[in-house]
Amino acid sequence: MLAGGGAAEVEVASRLRNYADSVEGREQLAVEGFADALELIPRVLADNSGLDSIDTLVDLRAAHADDDVHAGLDVFTGDVVDTYDAGVVEPAHAKEQAVSSATEAANLVLKIDDIISAGDLSTEGEEDEGGAPGGMGGGGMGGMGGMGGMM
Repeated sequence: MLAGGGAAEVEVASRLRNYADSVEGREQLAVEGFADALELIPRVLADNSGLDSIDTLVDLRAAHADDDVHAGLDVFTGDVVDTYDAGVVEPAHAKEQAVSSATEAANLVLKIDDIISAGDLSTEGEEDEGGAPGGMGGGGMGGMGGMGGMM
């Protein structure tokens, strides 16, 4: 079990920001961006609770800077508390799966962005005998074309 109320996300984001200081360039921006994304969880939690998300995040960061790794948001009082002691917990496996899935999705988007940024790698303008670009014949699905000879 992990401390809830955004505690785990803020702690991991804090450690990522410390790590970001040891890398340079685009990698540093990527690490910081990942930390920002993790902190979206407590921001949304604060917003949905009618609290000021910026003030809440500042308070959470300050608590974690003071080594309170279980500091999370108590949505009923609006205070930053030791959520583990308060009984606000989350299953570690579910949290791990959520972070893993989100990371895979982000990597996929980045790969697609790299492909798009590389430009159109197709053989535009080159046509085969069937008139379709890329050598697919009349219709792209094995030369089915308009299926004119079917009837």
